[in-house]
Amino acid sequence: MPPCSMPKALSPPSLSSYVLLHASRKTFSNVKVSISAQWTPSVQNASSPSFSPGETWEEHKLFADSDGATLFLGVLDTIFLFSYAVGLYMSGVIGDRMNLRYVLSFGLCGSAIVEFVFGTLTEWLQFYNIYLYCGLWVLNGLLQSAVWPCVVAVMGNWFGKSGRGFVFGLWSACASVGNILGAFLASSLLKYGYEYAFLVTSVLQFAGGVVVFFGLLTSPKEVEDEEGSEEVCDGGYYTIQQGDEEPRVTPKAIGFCQAFCLPGVLPYSLAYACLKLVNYSFFFWLPFYLSRNFGWKEAQADRLSVWYDVGGILGGTIQGLISDFMGKRAPVLAVSLLLAMVALVGYSHSPPDQVVNAALLATTGFFIGGPSNMISSAISADLGRQEALRGSQEALATVTGIVDGTGSIGAAAGQYLVSLIESKLGWMCVFYFFIVMTGGSIVFILPLIVTEIRAMWRARQARTQEL
Repeated sequence: MPPCSMPKALSPPSLSSYVLLHASRKTFSNVKVSISAQWTPSVQNASSPSFSPGETWEEHKLFADSDGATLFLGVLDTIFLFSYAVGLYMSGVIGDRMNLRYVLSFGLCGSAIVEFVFGTLTEWLQFYNIYLYCGLWVLNGLLQSAVWPCVVAVMGNWFGKSGRGFVFGLWSACASVGNILGAFLASSLLKYGYEYAFLVTSVLQFAGGVVVFFGLLTSPKEVEDEEGSEEVCDGGYYTIQQGDEEPRVTPKAIGFCQAFCLPGVLPYSLAYACLKLVNYSFFFWLPFYLSRNFGWKEAQADRLSVWYDVGGILGGTIQGLISDFMGKRAPVLAVSLLLAMVALVGYSHSPPDQVVNAALLATTGFFIGGPSNMISSAISADLGRQEALRGSQEALATVTGIVDGTGSIGAAAGQYLVSLIESKLGWMCVFYFFIVMTGGSIVFILPLIVTEIRAMWRARQARTQEL
């Protein structure tokens, strides 16, 4: 009987949904310089045409200088992530109780509409308002939160625990692929205006939501052949259930507090809060940092920033494969996070050379993005399908929402702190802050690291005695 593989009906919608979501999310971080220029008066706005009347730019002035605009951009990142975190706690519970396809489609299409209004419609109408931007970004965070727990739950339905680290590590690269796609779209469309970058990515995301609604199969139970039999993926292999067999009892969804108390959920959630703070700081601020710190053009900075995501793709896949081979996740995470602290020191001293910067970025992404992808996907799936549930309760989406939601709270607090530290102390202190937070991730999972290393040692001793 052949090993189960990702069906054609599952693969495109489940992969494309988060790729498109991250492409549109990345757009905001890639056009921050242009938005900041648009929100400041003409004397600050180097990108404004020389023939633009002063009074026209005065109408666009939301802030007296670029520092005020930069701080507000950090506030928007914080608002988005806090609302995203709150939404994750709710959407995980909803995802375990409703059809995942409906929840996914609603989140994708609703978020696309909000992003279009935020970045495109307000610019077309020449309407700039701080409170409108804040309200839209709260709504955007809530809508986007519906996506990740549901796609992890879908993947968990299709794939057993065997090889989960590699499969989820490779699949979770869809976020990094979306970042790369968003960076290239933004850099290509900036010459026409940042509003067109929002337009294209929001239209693509809305189309992806429609495809998910009509094309996604959320579990093997939905795959039925013409005779009414269905294929079920069990432990990495498909088995056939005939249509006249008694239907299996649907697992009962677990409660939120009960899921929070499952073994491993709290330490991994706290570790992810520290790690996602660092990872999302690179996500939101890297193009801005490259442009402001090295003086490179915004389009160049956007393209250069993709190397961080390239490193994250390789890191998540390779580290997931190693953790499958070892049968343990925490030791792999610990080694990667220790090396991430070294990589952060190296990148903070990067010279103004794009080739060297790209190499250091890829290395940093490998050791930060890799563990981040593992915790948010493979480890969340492990926690949501652990033996403590005894197969009678559904918790995958709920646990994923808890882990990612807690991580987003840490990331939300971090975005304001990044803008504040940068404005007061400079970028070098920002990198010191990242190093401390990465070390915090190790501290939170230290008991799990010790437990898993002891288990590996006992297993090795047992094999030695048998020989």
